[in-house]
Amino acid sequence: MFDDLQSIPDLTVSFDEALAKFTAARLGGPADILAVARTQAALISAIQWAQSQNMAWLILGGGANVLISDEGYRGMVIINHHKDVDIDAKTGIVNAASGVTLVTLARRCMKAGLKSFEWAVSVPGTVGGAVVNNAGAHGGDMSEALVQATIWDMENDSQAKTWTKNDLDYAYRHSALKGYRQRYLVLDARLQLQAGHDPKTLNDRADEFVAYRKRTQPPGASLGSMFKNPPDDYAGRLIEAAGLKGYQIGGVQISPIHANFFINIGHGTASDYYALIDYAQQKVFEATGTQLVLEIECVGEGFSS
Repeated sequence: MFDDLQSIPDLTVSFDEALAKFTAARLGGPADILAVARTQAALISAIQWAQSQNMAWLILGGGANVLISDEGYRGMVIINHHKDVDIDAKTGIVNAASGVTLVTLARRCMKAGLKSFEWAVSVPGTVGGAVVNNAGAHGGDMSEALVQATIWDMENDSQAKTWTKNDLDYAYRHSALKGYRQRYLVLDARLQLQAGHDPKTLNDRADEFVAYRKRTQPPGASLGSMFKNPPDDYAGRLIEAAGLKGYQIGGVQISPIHANFFINIGHGTASDYYALIDYAQQKVFEATGTQLVLEIECVGEGFSS
């Protein structure tokens, strides 16, 4: 059954592999199959194999913004290590594969004198995840730079197609792709940045973003921002106002520094995270009438994916 999968070039396959080391929160049970794809062809072939077996599949980039259950994932988890990048310093056009990390891409763009992607220098995750989630920080987001993305609708299309920014229907931490983990495959993205800027000036600005993040956001193993900010308010403020800063369930704590970050303090579980999420939502709703909406996704056995 697995011979065809294991024979795919540039794909490394293992079985019953714990996912904790691949996630930002350092937790998550085993995947039935873990496949590491180093090329676009390997990425596509692995998913096509999973579909031929009627097997669930999940792309995992940087492991941020996703909570994987303690029971793990029944199916195949694919780690996307396709990282080709092409930067045109004259035109400001950047083509990046979906497995490229945002931090790496931001630094490379700044080195080439390209402006408007500095916000990504302190954001965990990959280009593919950023396209899906409209990732952003420091007043910028993916929708501002993106021109188009190459996306495969694995349910309806026989080949990958180009989606424009309008096709993606971007809004705050939202796209037309979000919530369809076993349907859409992001292969690459094209960005339009501003050419001709001084790399030192860009790096100085990026360093300010990094310093700000260190001052205002907690260190340690977290998933990033837990909840979306409600209109004209902040999730962290609401959680703090409900008296929950520092509140802890099991090995997971609502950060005393920033209440919209939940930290695995060393022995946390996904169940602890999930219980703390539910508790925070309940208490904030009781105190303010606001229903906090998750920014992260919960995936795996015991969660609705």
